[in-house]
Amino acid sequence: MSLAGHVAERATAAPDEAVLEELCAPLFASLPRHDQRRKGVEYLQGLLRATGRKSIRNIALAIGNQATEQYLHHFISDSTWEAVPVRRALAEYVARVAPPRAWVVRPLLIPKAGKHSVGVGRHFSADLGQTLNAQQAMGVWSASEEVTAPVNWRLHLPRAWVADTGRRDRAAIPDCVRAETELQCGIEAYLAAAGSARRPVVLDARAGDVQAALTRLRGAGAPSLMRVSGTQPVTAADPAARPGAEPVAARQVMAAVRETRKPVAGRWPLLAAVAKVGLPGGHDDLVLLGVGSAGQPWPAQLWLSDQAGATPADLVRLSRLLARVDHDFDRFADRVGMRDFTGRSFAGWHRHMTLASAAHAVLAVAETLGAPVDLPRQRRGGSGPGDG
Repeated sequence: MSLAGHVAERATAAPDEAVLEELCAPLFASLPRHDQRRKGVEYLQGLLRATGRKSIRNIALAIGNQATEQYLHHFISDSTWEAVPVRRALAEYVARVAPPRAWVVRPLLIPKAGKHSVGVGRHFSADLGQTLNAQQAMGVWSASEEVTAPVNWRLHLPRAWVADTGRRDRAAIPDCVRAETELQCGIEAYLAAAGSARRPVVLDARAGDVQAALTRLRGAGAPSLMRVSGTQPVTAADPAARPGAEPVAARQVMAAVRETRKPVAGRWPLLAAVAKVGLPGGHDDLVLLGVGSAGQPWPAQLWLSDQAGATPADLVRLSRLLARVDHDFDRFADRVGMRDFTGRSFAGWHRHMTLASAAHAVLAVAETLGAPVDLPRQRRGGSGPGDG
């Protein structure tokens, strides 16, 4: 019987409590000591029960007393347990309950007041249109139409942190952590999470080096669907899309095949068109997908994929997973404290984010099994403006 079946059979417990019980044993199996496993369960319970900001103090108040706060702080910031095996167990659990259609890579900006939190720096927020003092992380989400949940994280470190030996030592940043772009950071996080299960990765590459991203993903055998900007240079292969070797902007190619648009079945009244394209300097067998709505500027979004055999409807369904992740993030992220870690250590940040991700999965799976979670929308995100 699937884990979903086991959970559904537990009629005496609320669905979120039943999911929590099912998840905790495999989630903390890698922790070497019984007291660590107990503290892991307590921290996860606190994330789900505490009101307001998910500080360690509020988590402790939700489950215990002042002594609880002290040992939970040590458990997150200074203990010896590794976050990676716990994340793998979380990904396996989510995959068994709701097999992912794809992996979605999504950025997370975490505003900070001070300058000592690991990785903090000046980052531009597209949603707010301003530069903030913040941490920048890339999350990897297991995504299906039923359940989305974050299963891996990679903290993007500004060059000022990577090159500063003193900062690295104080935050205990591993020697292997090097400078990388945000897009590189997201791709490496995906490859670490996906393992040998090379489901497609869906990501927003409008601000990144699409050529380098595709080279890295193809080299790892990972199929991809990347949102690209209207100015992305491509070489058109379709006769209807201005053939020739000279690069043109992606939106020009899509404008040329406008008359081939067809409705896409589903919950969204969308039109889609595709064109065969390549990238200047390599990768000749790609598909450019345009998506939009009748009566609106065309195209609203542009996507580039190496899945030549996929239908436009298949690609549109994959692209919608990014919006689904944004939607679920808006509902659950602040409820489980994804922005609330105040410690300064690299390992502590990863431990907190791992358990916050597990708390998110508990809520998402419980809702799917019939326990709607009615939460206010906070700090709304989004998929960004159109690409046309």
